[in-house]
Amino acid sequence: MAKEPATGTTARRARLAEIFRFALVGGVNTGTFFGCYLLLHPWMPYFAAYSLAFLLSMVGSFFLNTYFTYRTRPTWKKFALFPLTNVTNYLVQSVGLYALVTWAGMDDRIAPLVAAVVAIPFTYLISQRILVPRGSTGSSSTAGPGSETDERQPSHLA
Repeated sequence: MAKEPATGTTARRARLAEIFRFALVGGVNTGTFFGCYLLLHPWMPYFAAYSLAFLLSMVGSFFLNTYFTYRTRPTWKKFALFPLTNVTNYLVQSVGLYALVTWAGMDDRIAPLVAAVVAIPFTYLISQRILVPRGSTGSSSTAGPGSETDERQPSHLA
C-alpha cells in the first residue's frame, strides 16, 4: 500500500505540470495575438486586424495545447470544438467583469485582469475535456501508454 501515495503524488505533479504548460501556452497565445494584431493593424481596419489576429492565435493555441500542454494528437473534431474554449473564456470573463465592476465596485481598469484570472480554471477544464480523450487516465487495462487507444503520448512536430 506504500505505492498509493507515490502514485497520488506523481499524478498531482503531472497535473501541476500540465497546468503550468497550459498557463505558458496562454502567455504565448496572448503574445502571439497581440503581435499579430500590431503587425496587421497598419494594413487593415482595427477590427479586421483584431479578428484575424484572434483566429491566428486560436489556431496556434490549438496546436500548442494538443502537442505541448496535453500531449495528445490533434484531430479535425478537436479542432472544430476548440473554439468552445474561447467562447467559455469570453463568457466567464464578461460575466466576471460585469459582476466585479457593478456589484463589487472594482475599478474597471483592474477588473478585466481579475476576471481573466478567474476564467483560467474554466478554460483549462473545457480545453482538457475537448483535447484529452476520455479513458486516457489509465482507468482501463486495455488503454494505456503505448496502446493504440492511448492518444496521450508525447508527440513530435516533425
